[in-house]
Amino acid sequence: MARVAAIDIGTNTVLLLVAERGASGLLVPLVERATVTRLGENVDKTRRLSPEAITRTVACLEDYAREVARLGGVDRVGVVGTSAMRDASGGEELRARVRTLFAVEPEVLSGEREARMAFRGSIAGLESLEGADLAVFDIGGGSTEVVLGRTHREGAEIAFASSFDLGSVRLTERLVSHDPVTQAEMDALLGAARSTFASVPPLGPVVTPIGTAGTMTTLAAVALRLTPYDGARVHGHVLRMEDVRTVVTELAAMPAEVRRSVAGMEPKRADVIVAGGCIALALLEHWGAASVRVSDRGVRWGLAEELAQNA
Repeated sequence: MARVAAIDIGTNTVLLLVAERGASGLLVPLVERATVTRLGENVDKTRRLSPEAITRTVACLEDYAREVARLGGVDRVGVVGTSAMRDASGGEELRARVRTLFAVEPEVLSGEREARMAFRGSIAGLESLEGADLAVFDIGGGSTEVVLGRTHREGAEIAFASSFDLGSVRLTERLVSHDPVTQAEMDALLGAARSTFASVPPLGPVVTPIGTAGTMTTLAAVALRLTPYDGARVHGHVLRMEDVRTVVTELAAMPAEVRRSVAGMEPKRADVIVAGGCIALALLEHWGAASVRVSDRGVRWGLAEELAQNA
């Protein structure tokens, strides 16, 4: 039975999944970890990873390496980097530490490959979607991936896959300088996202979008007032459009310090959640969506599926 470890080094968060095939043939998670290291801090401005951000991220990876070793029996390990590692120089030390800790070469995903991996991972564990039209979006710290397609027994048929250079950290650093966020800043965030998504194809009337990654899971957790966070309750939860708008508007009106203490909020995400929420609102409005289904999975699950297939 193949046991795999998948690590996703994101712009804001580093994620670990250790999983193995269950009797049903589906991957079963054994360990899931998420740590905000803000690797992409100031990358939008400097185009270089800072020594402090690298130090935080390396410390997290060292912790994950100990977790993988403690669990034992892992047949394959995969490590991928996304927007921050794709856009910035200065990652040689980070890549070298990955090689030392996990004995693998980290793969810096192209935007399209990240989108396809997010598509595959985000629908894992949801009720049968075979043959259905699907729209998946993944709001990261530095980029947002959008994929339209459908699944079938042989895999997935992708009609559109694109990565856009806007994410919760990137837009916050560009457009937010007040605490709490001002209405003018909200308008600027929404305007930037609406302009960016203008080229995204429309959806059919019966398609419910699937949103994955930390922005969407946090909005769902806040709407559900989850303390502590419970991925099983978030995965597959459907948020009405009015719920998304209400949560984002209420969070925007709070100072960041108050936001950190809201039930369901990951404190280290409190400073960028409003920008992430505006990205979600703009895309869902573009599609005229009435609701969105939230996925607690994503790139790491898509990577784990690849690793398990080839183990």
